[in-house]
Amino acid sequence: MARKLSRTAPPAKHANVQPISATPELPSAVPLMALSTGFWAFKTLAAAHELDLFGHFAGGPGTTAGELAQAVGLHPRPVEMLLTGCAALGLLEKTEGRYRNTPLSEAYLVRGKPYYFGGFVQMADKRLYAGWGRLTEALRTNRPTTWDPAVQSSLFDGEDPTMLALFWEAMHSVSTMTAGKLGEAVDLRHFRRLLDIGGGSGAYDIELCKQYGELHATVFDLPHVAAIAVGKITEAGLTDRIETACGNFFEQLPGDHDVHLLSMILHDWDEVKNRALLRRSFDALPSGGAVVISELLVNDEKTGPAPAALMSLNMLIETEGRNYTPAEYSAWLEEAGFRHIETVWFDAPGANGAVIGRKP
Repeated sequence: MARKLSRTAPPAKHANVQPISATPELPSAVPLMALSTGFWAFKTLAAAHELDLFGHFAGGPGTTAGELAQAVGLHPRPVEMLLTGCAALGLLEKTEGRYRNTPLSEAYLVRGKPYYFGGFVQMADKRLYAGWGRLTEALRTNRPTTWDPAVQSSLFDGEDPTMLALFWEAMHSVSTMTAGKLGEAVDLRHFRRLLDIGGGSGAYDIELCKQYGELHATVFDLPHVAAIAVGKITEAGLTDRIETACGNFFEQLPGDHDVHLLSMILHDWDEVKNRALLRRSFDALPSGGAVVISELLVNDEKTGPAPAALMSLNMLIETEGRNYTPAEYSAWLEEAGFRHIETVWFDAPGANGAVIGRKP
């Protein structure tokens, strides 16, 4: 007997039936974790520096965690954790159970080395860290958080002498390495006398005079800062080629120089003061002279790069300024009378480029 086949009717269509869509894949949250814990890495570095960990390891054969704990008088547990953290961050290396400095730490984190960077680490820890903890306050008030504008006229006025000395030691650390890169990127062979406006400890002048044997320089800054520069210049053995001059660059600039340097200066001040300072630079330079603005430059789109953008926020908690773009500097230079304006890029701790203007 033949089987009767039944015909199944298709399901009824309902207007409210929606196709099932796949759940979109979420981006990884790992970058947010890294951002949220970024201060962990910094405080590990700062603690190791404060304990002079890198000085203990300097030039030696290495030390075990137990030996170090006994030598510094700390409990073995936190010492082992600190050493592990420093090794993970590339600050220490470990071979056969013994820790030693990596080339990075040996070059920059051992006190007394020529390019010692610890001054900046210490300033970031003792001064900037607390100020950044009040970043939201700075955003809401548009006022610095590392000093009180109601008491001081600027960061550099009436500051605690110990903290100010720490600031300039930090700037010397950053400026020494940045100056070398600037000297490689910007050709100064045709200039003979450099005026370092707001030159601080003289780090730029020392490095640039080492690179350019015919160059002489003047560090122009406030009297108590110029005194710091005198000591650094003497240590470098360059008193015959680098001198200091005291004054306020918002009031006057010395003459008889054919190139002006403004390194990590303009980001301290607002647009009005910067434009006035560049006009003063133009007036003081001879025909054929040049001004070099060395900074961590924010790109013209104002989307980065991160070091410049974050330094700009650091200016919020420290100054009335911000980090500016090449387009902004170029417009101010042209307004002041400079021509043949160009931007030169390089990679250094305190700057990523220089904007250069020439006086016709």
